[in-house]
Amino acid sequence: MSEQRIRQVLEIEAQAQEIHDRAVREAEQLPIQAEKEAKQIIAQARAEAQAEAQKIIAQAHASDEVELIMAQAQEEAERMEARAMSNFDRAVTYLLDQITGRE
Repeated sequence: MSEQRIRQVLEIEAQAQEIHDRAVREAEQLPIQAEKEAKQIIAQARAEAQAEAQKIIAQAHASDEVELIMAQAQEEAERMEARAMSNFDRAVTYLLDQITGRE
């Protein structure tokens, strides 16, 4: 073999070794990178879940407040209706007394 061929073979072997070494380094970094990305995904998912939970809790509180307000409004309406009926009864009695001259 000529000296030039030997140099070409040695250069090709050196390139192959460099490619192999680079592949090994990249392969060693893959689990580290995958773990880092998984942690980021988990953190993001946790943050989104917490935000969604807070939103659901806020909506539940709002629903509870709406129900409470509606119940209070219903109670007030019933009290007003009872007072109105009482006043109506008194008004009818007053009118009947006025008409019949019982005053």
